[in-house]
Amino acid sequence: MLFDEKETKLLTLTRDDPNHLLASYAKRAFELDGCEWPSVEHYYQAMKFDDPEYRELIRQAPHPTDASKLGKSRKHQRRKDWKKNSVTYMTRATYIKARTHAEVAQMLLESGDMEIKDLSQYDYFWGSGRDLRGENAFGKMLMGVRKKLREELVT
Repeated sequence: MLFDEKETKLLTLTRDDPNHLLASYAKRAFELDGCEWPSVEHYYQAMKFDDPEYRELIRQAPHPTDASKLGKSRKHQRRKDWKKNSVTYMTRATYIKARTHAEVAQMLLESGDMEIKDLSQYDYFWGSGRDLRGENAFGKMLMGVRKKLREELVT
């Protein structure tokens, strides 16, 4: 969704919208780390764990929502370095998705210099939260991927 608020253009989305090309739940398969991942969300959730069998279970989840549920399991121990590296894994997967699917890269590049916000009401890290004061790490990550794609066009 695009809208103009005080002449500031803003691209908004929610990470869990499977119909939005830029969302982590969008089913746009890509290859990374020797596997084909059905979505960014599948990859992101699987990378929380060192256990290769549990990663594979997440990778094979039928829908990104299922992958997310498996990734939130408290029955399996998360990687010790997860908090420090979570944004890196989301960024890697999103970048590879954009490089794999021209329509994803095009959408990002065509957003120009617009600010991108994840309008999650309850997530104050990845989203902007109910009061729009959250970290918006997902939107910032998308803008970073857009910058990298733009740089690659000129080199």
